[in-house]
Amino acid sequence: QVQLVESGGGLVQAGGSLRLSCAASGRLFSNYAMGWFRQAPGKEREFVARITWSGGLTVYAESVKGRFTISRDNAKKLVYLQMNTLKPEDTAVYYCAVRISSLEYKYWGQGTQVTVSS
Repeated sequence: QVQLVESGGGLVQAGGSLRLSCAASGRLFSNYAMGWFRQAPGKEREFVARITWSGGLTVYAESVKGRFTISRDNAKKLVYLQMNTLKPEDTAVYYCAVRISSLEYKYWGQGTQVTVSS
């Protein structure tokens, strides 16, 4: 079992930055890739970024490529999402999850709200 807790969200002006953290408990954390997703009001949850268990490979949604950076610290059981040059359309609840297979994410956190004002 893995439990995830996101933090670091808040209100920021367009062009600003935030760093989200995802703290994991459980001994399986370092064995799996991790992902960040987001869900804006009235919209479906969408993929943002993912990172392999070693941190050696990252993948990003086109909408955030070049602005967001995902990273992880397996010793601390943390996954980060550095978000720069934020836009109002980045406003959403951000979630982290464990990628247990190429088709499935599991053990979702409760989410952290990010609001970007114009």
